[in-house]
Amino acid sequence: MEKNKLRNVAELYREAAMSYAAEKSFLTRNGPGQFDGPTYKELYDAGLDLSAALIEVCRLQPKEHVAILADNRIEWMIADYAVILAGAADVPRGTDATEHDIEYIVNHAGCRIVVVENQSIWEKFASLLDKLPGVEHVVFINQFSYQKTRLECHNIHDLIAAGKAIEKIEIERRVAEIKPDDLFTLIYTSGTTGAPKGVMLTHGNIISQIRNLPLGFNRHDVMLSILPIWHIFERAFEIISIASGAKTVYTNVKHLKADMQSVKPTFMASAPRLWESIYNGILTKVAEGSPIKRALFHAAISVNHVYRQALREMRGQNLQILPQNIFMRMAAILSSTLVIIATVVPALLLDAVVLSKIRAATGGRLRATISGGGALPLHIDEFFNDIGIAVLEGYGMTETSPIISVRLPENAVIGSVGPLYSETEIRLVDIATGATIYPGRDYFGRKGELHVKGPQVMAGYYKNPEATAKVLKNGWMNTGDLAIMTANGCLKIVGRSKETIVLMNGENVEPVPIESKLLESPLIEQCMVVGQDQKFLAALIVPRTEALKQFGTDLQTLAQNAEVKKLLKAETHRLISGENGFKAFERIGGIAVMGQLWEKDRELTAKLSLRRHVITELYEKEIQGIFE
Repeated sequence: MEKNKLRNVAELYREAAMSYAAEKSFLTRNGPGQFDGPTYKELYDAGLDLSAALIEVCRLQPKEHVAILADNRIEWMIADYAVILAGAADVPRGTDATEHDIEYIVNHAGCRIVVVENQSIWEKFASLLDKLPGVEHVVFINQFSYQKTRLECHNIHDLIAAGKAIEKIEIERRVAEIKPDDLFTLIYTSGTTGAPKGVMLTHGNIISQIRNLPLGFNRHDVMLSILPIWHIFERAFEIISIASGAKTVYTNVKHLKADMQSVKPTFMASAPRLWESIYNGILTKVAEGSPIKRALFHAAISVNHVYRQALREMRGQNLQILPQNIFMRMAAILSSTLVIIATVVPALLLDAVVLSKIRAATGGRLRATISGGGALPLHIDEFFNDIGIAVLEGYGMTETSPIISVRLPENAVIGSVGPLYSETEIRLVDIATGATIYPGRDYFGRKGELHVKGPQVMAGYYKNPEATAKVLKNGWMNTGDLAIMTANGCLKIVGRSKETIVLMNGENVEPVPIESKLLESPLIEQCMVVGQDQKFLAALIVPRTEALKQFGTDLQTLAQNAEVKKLLKAETHRLISGENGFKAFERIGGIAVMGQLWEKDRELTAKLSLRRHVITELYEKEIQGIFE
């Protein structure tokens, strides 16, 4: 497939059907270790048939918006194919969408046709019909009974069957007319503040991600899909899978461990939370083992950390904020060589005895995984890369389709989010003066607000010129993130310009590095640093029940236990200390122990980021109690 000649995603779908006709495309779990799904030719044909039926039966027009309220499954892909081949754009959301989300998004996007996965999401949708005057057609994926409404209701499989008899000339005409600047998808981000904003991503945006992908996927690759498909991160990799002729296998948290061993994936898109969960699971299993097994595990981790860190230093892959002169570099190479010589034999032996068994749990063929959607804690990052599982952290946002930068196997600098994606420009801007730090002469070690320009940057926010103007000026997207460009030529994200806490004494504090350090503790499940306009910083902490079960089995009991609070306060003092590189004004002066887990769509966004303004409002009394 000649990816550089593609003008739109509909052409990509057609080319994939021709180039990889007999290759399996998206596979669904039919039983333990059993997966099946259509070939790329069968997937394309089903998409064509459904598209023809939507045009004929539902009068789907070019550039119209179609809502898809469904989770990862083959019918999602067929619906997406159908909408795109018709020259329209989809508006995706998962089945966990709230009634408020559905009402706002469907009305704001002006959706006349809505695809609904199951009875649960239908019941939410049906309860809102009086508030959704523009909706005329609903397409069900699952079969279930429902009460008759004013809507014209269809089953997706019936429409596909009907579409087989319909001519496809109109679809061919529409595909030929899709321009790179035409809307491909409209994704509503919940964000951390305000109402959802509809991010307009074009065909050109998505094609640029495929054109510039550096990881060399092909038809022999097997991708494991676990992240929500309506998130652009997962969706981009499913489209990349299509462009490569690779197989994508749908899994979930419940079946992940078994599916990894049976499917033997070569790659997966992932999120930090997944690796944190796996990390904690490994440590829990080790803690339950015999003293000899525990000793071997810790020896393997320690020795391989030293060994691999020395290897990274030799390759210039250790994080370097400031450049080294030739003498420093020669000294670093010499010391690394001595370390490698001293540790190579025990490292390889312990790897064979201990760490190879951990890697085998992933199926044994996993080349790499890209972690995105949030910052990967440093200790998690180091742990998996040290045991030989290549976790490559990437950085992006929905507004950039999503990739801005990504770590690569040949430039895997831990603690960074890798070099910039091809065709991407950035500048780092001093938030106090507005001066450009990077590009420039003296940018090493200096953080600035990250602005991005490139073919992946969105067209804007739908029907929201004010919000668009705030972040998009002359093609430059203000990410709102603070970053440093390292001497390795990699990007390092160090915080959010809007997250910055200003203390009473005028000191500016980035809470994310402090929170990341606190989350290294086995006692802490979730946390958020607070202290705006106060004399000192404080932390809201959700304790980890498994680690504190001697004090109680539920969070409410732990939150009321004075000994637990004492332990957690000591833990914050241990972690946020001068020995760990924190300044005096970054220390935690007080804590509040939370009695409930923070949940998605309340304290957390759909990507499990902290909704800081919501947490501040919900726990206002607890915060005031700390500072009083």
